[in-house]
Amino acid sequence: MPELAKGGNTALGAGPVTMELYAEGATVDLSALLVTADGRVRSDDDLVFYNQPSAESGAVRHLPADSDGPERVEVDPAALPADVDRVVLVASCDPDDVTRTFREVRNVRVSAAQTGAEPVLFRPPALTDGERAVLLAELYRRGTAWKLRAIGQGYADGLAGLAADFGIEVAEADGPDETDAPVKTPEPETVPATVPAPAPAPVGAPAPVRPSLVKPPLGKVSLDKGGQVSLSMDKGDRDLTVTVALEWDGGSDRRRQKGADLDLYALFVPAGKALRGALAPGSLVKSGHSPQGEPVRPGGAPATGKGTGKKKGEKADVVYYRQLGSLTERPHILLDGDSRVPGREAVRIVRPDEQGYVLLCAYSAVSNGFGSFRSFGAKVVVDDGRGSTVTVPLYENTKTRYWVAIALVDFTSADGAAVHHIEAYSARMTERRPVLHPDGTIEMNAGPVEFKRR
Repeated sequence: MPELAKGGNTALGAGPVTMELYAEGATVDLSALLVTADGRVRSDDDLVFYNQPSAESGAVRHLPADSDGPERVEVDPAALPADVDRVVLVASCDPDDVTRTFREVRNVRVSAAQTGAEPVLFRPPALTDGERAVLLAELYRRGTAWKLRAIGQGYADGLAGLAADFGIEVAEADGPDETDAPVKTPEPETVPATVPAPAPAPVGAPAPVRPSLVKPPLGKVSLDKGGQVSLSMDKGDRDLTVTVALEWDGGSDRRRQKGADLDLYALFVPAGKALRGALAPGSLVKSGHSPQGEPVRPGGAPATGKGTGKKKGEKADVVYYRQLGSLTERPHILLDGDSRVPGREAVRIVRPDEQGYVLLCAYSAVSNGFGSFRSFGAKVVVDDGRGSTVTVPLYENTKTRYWVAIALVDFTSADGAAVHHIEAYSARMTERRPVLHPDGTIEMNAGPVEFKRR
């Protein structure tokens, strides 16, 4: 794959161009600006991003990450009007958290692809000086043709500051826009009686609608195997309730007759005990793992590397059918009860500022026999009550397994909460529960054994 150096350029062929953004670590967003020859946008409509997904009747379109690929912007240069000289591609950190910078983002790269041509790749240099946005690349006119230039210029003020430099005015997250202030009517001037008084200027005209950087809800999303997605949320919102449900239908009449008693376990690490370790949250580790890292909460748990109890997993924080939890006091997680037939068990999670990591596991009682969790139709559904619903399915058919770790909800994410697809199974015929370490890593076949029979 051809790769551009910073400042390099290449000619583009005819036809639409798809720009794809790849990154590791913290979430970044992709957007585009339609810019004139004087380096400014024509209006606020020339910002294309997650809240304003198209411009010029679809000549520039933003598409979120999905099963078809990563977050991307599609540009049809031939459909752009003559006064659009450039389309500038921008990557930016979460606008709701000013502490998020590109220090927490690794391996940023953008590719430009056209039908019948090999994709062109650009990797901007590492951004380590507090940058919150970066100009990735631009598509620009050269006569009747178009070219691609690699830029790689960082901005400390994020998407809002970068957009302002191009002439975009974004809506403030807090408080009214200054343009919403009442307009004072000027006193009329004294004029001769023979001269008709001019018509008064219109007063109180509606203020222009500014594009908002507040992220919309996800809607309904189903995770691919090993995938993840971020739920934007205000962690100080005392009215926010995240509901996480284990749902199963038994899979078939035959399976339901044999038994379909699954149990939801929510293993959790409170924010005060959570660590940011060297491994990404949700990573599977082997016996001997010593969790180490910086406390997520200042003054929180020291990075001692010790486990969660005297014996591994013995005194782990967990909510399940024998320990339902509480919403009004710690752990601020409550299980709604024990369903012994196909249906649903759910935990409600409040006070996201008090949560670190929550691992959702399912246990299959011995009386169920040896059918796989997938044969029961089992899945986890995460609902933030604000328009985002994430389904975490199972993809593997494994028998004689009593435990599966299905999903991890990482409340330490600066974007809000990251939902990870895990799908890790216990070894054959073992009853040992999974262990969730303080750094968000997961160890299978290591916890205590606790039988459940009818």
